[in-house]
Amino acid sequence: MKIYEICFSPTGGTKKVSSLLTSALEGESVLVDLTNSQADFHSIALTEEDVAVISVPSYAGRVPEVAAERLAMIDGHGARAVLVCVYGNRAYEDTLVELQDVAKQAGFCVTAAVAAIAEHSIARQFAAGRPDAQDAQQLSEFAKQIQTKLSAGDTEEPTIPGNRPYKNAGGVGMIPKPTRECTQCGICAKECPVQAIDKDNPKKVDDKACISCMRCVSVCPHKARRVNPVMLSAAGLALKKVCSDRKECELFI
Repeated sequence: MKIYEICFSPTGGTKKVSSLLTSALEGESVLVDLTNSQADFHSIALTEEDVAVISVPSYAGRVPEVAAERLAMIDGHGARAVLVCVYGNRAYEDTLVELQDVAKQAGFCVTAAVAAIAEHSIARQFAAGRPDAQDAQQLSEFAKQIQTKLSAGDTEEPTIPGNRPYKNAGGVGMIPKPTRECTQCGICAKECPVQAIDKDNPKKVDDKACISCMRCVSVCPHKARRVNPVMLSAAGLALKKVCSDRKECELFI
């Protein structure tokens, strides 16, 4: 049995949660990086004996469209799936039920689901440092319960919170742009999940293609990409009330 860690994680927070769960399950781990725009996802096929930990961030309460599209290309072939939604301490709303629907359409058998918290990808002051030690302990306990269900061959589908139809997808919020420190090294263009940055001139951004995932900000070795500071400050003020109180991880099994 293999454990497929299928993950869309532009800034690394979702990957941290995903790895904590995956490493605690029994089986050989195989990473499938949904942020890789060059990967051939049609070539990936699982078996009924395999388990997939499918992890995505919540973007305004929905699954990122590009992550859903790439997951749909994979042949689940009856593999049991643990769904993971990671959010920045605000709310995940319809993310898990949408991920449930996409996974089932791709041929996965949904066995468990987890909602977890990681540092907010835009307003980094919220959930800073998470997942932390307390989260890691919770996720370890979740993994034990999930493993018990998997080992028992229990394929009952859990009740997952959310609405159908899903909430309307939010528009692109903030688009990172280069600063004077940009050396045009091209790392941001290479790593962009949706190829929104011009490879020949990384200072050019396709605003319509950008999904505000902040990967370019995260991977820039010169810290030379940022969003508009006025917009960032306004977003921080808007999120302060709903993001300040600590929220805990949840398991649905």
